[in-house]
Amino acid sequence: MRDRARFLVPGVAAFLALLAATVVGPSSASGPTPTRHPRAAAPAAARSAAPGLTGNLISRSPAPGLGISRSDKFSVPVALLASRAPAVAPLGTLRTADLFVVAAGTLPRGTVAAIRRLSGVTAAESLDAARVRVNGKFTAMLGVDPSQFRVFSARPTASSNRLWQSVASGGIAVSYTMGKLDRLPLGGKVSVAGARQQQLRVGGFGTVGVTGVDAVVSDSVARSLGFPAGNAIVISAPHASISKLAAQIARKLPRDATVEPLVSQGNASGAAGLAGVTARAIKGYPTVSTAQLDAMLRAALSRRGKPYVWGGDGPDVFDCSGLVQWSFAQAGIVMPRVAADQALTGPSVPLSQAEPGDLLFYHTDPTDPNFISHVAIYLGHGLMEQAPEPGMDVEVVPVALGAGFAGMVRVDPRVAAAVAGSV
Repeated sequence: MRDRARFLVPGVAAFLALLAATVVGPSSASGPTPTRHPRAAAPAAARSAAPGLTGNLISRSPAPGLGISRSDKFSVPVALLASRAPAVAPLGTLRTADLFVVAAGTLPRGTVAAIRRLSGVTAAESLDAARVRVNGKFTAMLGVDPSQFRVFSARPTASSNRLWQSVASGGIAVSYTMGKLDRLPLGGKVSVAGARQQQLRVGGFGTVGVTGVDAVVSDSVARSLGFPAGNAIVISAPHASISKLAAQIARKLPRDATVEPLVSQGNASGAAGLAGVTARAIKGYPTVSTAQLDAMLRAALSRRGKPYVWGGDGPDVFDCSGLVQWSFAQAGIVMPRVAADQALTGPSVPLSQAEPGDLLFYHTDPTDPNFISHVAIYLGHGLMEQAPEPGMDVEVVPVALGAGFAGMVRVDPRVAAAVAGSV
């Protein structure tokens, strides 16, 4: 493993960790500045994003790493962006989103071109990425060229001309899960806290195929929010050896950059763990100890009746994956945050071998039918515990095995920690 670029298989935990360092918050500064070209590189001395806070907005003016000085503010309002929005190109050939690169600041000029020349790479697109507050909740967001990026999404999302035109017009598209479960108003507005607080119109719900990313705006809007310019790249390489290609890409990246496989596309189940081995019928495969299992289940059951809140991770409010992560944490087991990554934390389990503590996964997202979007904890005796949806509480219900059922996984603490990016 090279020390110049972390390479974690699988998941995008490092991606989310890097985005935690690129949080941008409202500033007290005011005054207009010229708009930067969507793909213009930041000055060499300003390529590292300002250190962010993990739990609070940055209340001071953005640092130079965001390409904005105290007297240098973007003057292009969303209304103007809408009036000058370019037409979005028709949908071209769909691309699998196989690898994702992200750095704290602008990637060196020529990085995208160098990646495109690698054997097996069929497409690579520069993006902006940061973590900002949407209606008060931290959200991983991408700034994209809608015409170029749409082909990396699942077909239902990629095919929505209305969604991508709304992004080009200065609006925001959010994941189906976030939109529905956080009850965001389609056609209404949400508050986005970047370099300054903005009100953006919600133009569509659509999962974009990058695990952990729940919102997309145009690159112009991203720059007005203070995103680092060109600090991320999505890569399609459907026929390449992903591990070998990732190692090649890592050698072309600066020390602070990460390259990771994406887990929400490229296989029938939407998660490699569910599509993979059943680990020698589970016998002898490392799993959670009896003591850990007992602690986890007791913790989970102690949360019955707690309300569902999108993004909730305990101890008093939960979403589905937040309940799983919190419950395992009470047993000393590190789990990734989102359901799609939790599906990678151990081998697939046949229903005939289900045991308490196994995790059940579901496809509930019509904008990406292969995406793992819900998780529940198997309790035994045909019962499971879940944080279901807004307006409901954590509950124990009979196991659901309908059309949306994706499979069952038995957690291996070592694999879970690796996916979570803690080792």
